[in-house]
Amino acid sequence: MISISKNLLALVMVCAFAKAYSQQVSGVATYQTQRHIEMKMDSTSGITSDIQKTLQEQLRKQFQKEYTLTFDGKKSLWKENATLNKPQAPSSNGIQIQVSTSNDELFNNIEEQSFTNKTNLMGKDFLIEDSLKKPEWKLEKEIKNIGQYTCFKATLTEEMETINMVNGEETAPTKETKITTAWYTLDIPVQQGPDRFWGLPGLILEVNDGKMAMMCTKVVLNPGEKHNITPPTKGKKVSAEEYEEISTAKAKEMMERYQTKGKKGGNHISIEIQG
Repeated sequence: MISISKNLLALVMVCAFAKAYSQQVSGVATYQTQRHIEMKMDSTSGITSDIQKTLQEQLRKQFQKEYTLTFDGKKSLWKENATLNKPQAPSSNGIQIQVSTSNDELFNNIEEQSFTNKTNLMGKDFLIEDSLKKPEWKLEKEIKNIGQYTCFKATLTEEMETINMVNGEETAPTKETKITTAWYTLDIPVQQGPDRFWGLPGLILEVNDGKMAMMCTKVVLNPGEKHNITPPTKGKKVSAEEYEEISTAKAKEMMERYQTKGKKGGNHISIEIQG
């Protein structure tokens, strides 16, 4: 009976220490991102498969970006690092590809279970403010090392619904199951992670959902220079649901605009991608 009590007391003390330590930990983590790009064009466009492959590779290189996650035990701020504008991929057969730098910022407040996301939609800044929903992670048994850190695997299964536009009309929604794999380290006991991924027992150092991969390349813990982690303030305040309605309407508007241009200007195609 005495030994059990001692074990329980030790466990409580360890948990209390871990919680207290996590509240004291702060840091700055740098991530590199890569995105898998698939380009599908109508055979009547005159774009050969070789040209498609070339454009796809150019897009892939332009989507190699660097982000910073500034965090402590309660809050985090995720944003893209400022870089020089990358040269546009050369035009070929009327196709112009432009990838612009994102000024988005995502602020998570785990203590208050809320988030603030500053984003730009077709030239207008929005400030999305809403409650923070914890991802339903499944902790796996696999372990691997990322740099100096021992990492554990977790997976997140989500049901996604996609609506496409064909000739200005919405197609029937298509559903797919997306599985995201994350690797987190207990060496940094905070529930933070890149982008919208958080809620694991340690800092998430790597994420891969099959299309986007985010890999931590550097972590500076308890830096000498104190970072003020505060939410962005610029933009029209909307809820997540309101923003979804606005972005859907804008997507339809943009699709109709490009279809009209296509009819007037032949088979010229312009592709502009943000983020």
